[in-house]
Amino acid sequence: MKFRIIITLALLLLLNACSVSYKFNGASIDYTKTKTIQINDFPIRSAYVWGPMANIFNNQLKDQYANHTKLIQVKRNGDLKIDGEITRYEQRNKSVSSEGYSAQTELSMTVNVRFTNNVNHNEDFERQFTASASYETTMSLNSVQEELVTQMVKEICDQIFNATVANW
Repeated sequence: MKFRIIITLALLLLLNACSVSYKFNGASIDYTKTKTIQINDFPIRSAYVWGPMANIFNNQLKDQYANHTKLIQVKRNGDLKIDGEITRYEQRNKSVSSEGYSAQTELSMTVNVRFTNNVNHNEDFERQFTASASYETTMSLNSVQEELVTQMVKEICDQIFNATVANW
């Protein structure tokens, strides 16, 4: 009887001492090798421009890495480096009403990204990321532009994050 109690207590202690921990922050980074990230500001190189767009994008991209990784952001010589430019910002008619007029307009944004992994250069790339959002043509672009740009920027920053450090 004493033997069973001792075994049971030993098993309980063993089970309490062992635990499995999962972390779903989206990043798969070896922090023993990769400690810093350099994110340069992305200038607008598009023919059509909305002034606040670059600041919204640059802040969101830096916040994405600050909020979802333990990487320290540096001005130069980062273990990871992200730079590029906003290459396209345009709108086009998306659908036509039964009367033959534009019913919806699609706004799209494309960002060219150069990623350098100074720890593992096999992961380096240059790639374009695009997002789009639609609005009813009865609304003016000025009334929806900030909301739509913020939505597209979030989507593009998620794509960049997944391509650079999520390794999905």
